[in-house]
Amino acid sequence: MLRLLSFALFIATWWIASLLVGDAKLPPPPVVLAAMTAEARSGALFLNLGATLARVALAFTLAMTLGSAIGYLMGRVRLADRLGDPWLILLLNLPALVVIVLAYIWAGLTEVAAIFAIAINKLPTAVVTLREGARALDPALDEMATAFAFPRGRTFRHVILPQLAPYIAAAARSGLSLVWKIVLVAELLGRPNGVGFEIGVAFQLFDIPLLLAYSLSFAAVVLVIETLLVQPFETRLSRWRLRAA
Repeated sequence: MLRLLSFALFIATWWIASLLVGDAKLPPPPVVLAAMTAEARSGALFLNLGATLARVALAFTLAMTLGSAIGYLMGRVRLADRLGDPWLILLLNLPALVVIVLAYIWAGLTEVAAIFAIAINKLPTAVVTLREGARALDPALDEMATAFAFPRGRTFRHVILPQLAPYIAAAARSGLSLVWKIVLVAELLGRPNGVGFEIGVAFQLFDIPLLLAYSLSFAAVVLVIETLLVQPFETRLSRWRLRAA
């Protein structure tokens, strides 16, 4: 109910702002809804949303897989941490726009370049989070696993992974929120479809209803995924800590 109330307040504020500044600058909700419906009926809305979601899924999976492995290694091996820390600082402070432009220059305007650029921008946040999680592992549990002669696979699954679970969830949530933003920039600069591409077209045509239609559709999809997938996933990974408390 609170979320519905918040949504109703947003619509009311939007409508009032539209009346104050004029339809030319801020179209009212019915006009944007009409543009959204037209795009949905033509199939363009679902096609572009699907293309964007596919890029998000691929880049996010790639970045989380590599970032988790590298972060765990840097957290457990001091030499790896010293060797990788300068590169990590560089990637953390390198603007996303620079990475995307360089990827397109070096690899061309291809899907591989776009996904690689998005993943590179997400990678350092995953590395930092998992590195801190690896550093926070309880050494007493490691000693217990050694004393009971646990196999490495069983130790990782039942001793290490549960301790890293909250850090994995935090990296996933922060990384996903970052990927949502970067994918639109990558599409705007070098892809022939996707939400970012359509927003760029709407900007060039000064079509504010179309721009808002794609922006709000994208925001709605993000909200649904966050509510139905990310939050339950985070709760599930952290359930053992809640029970222990």
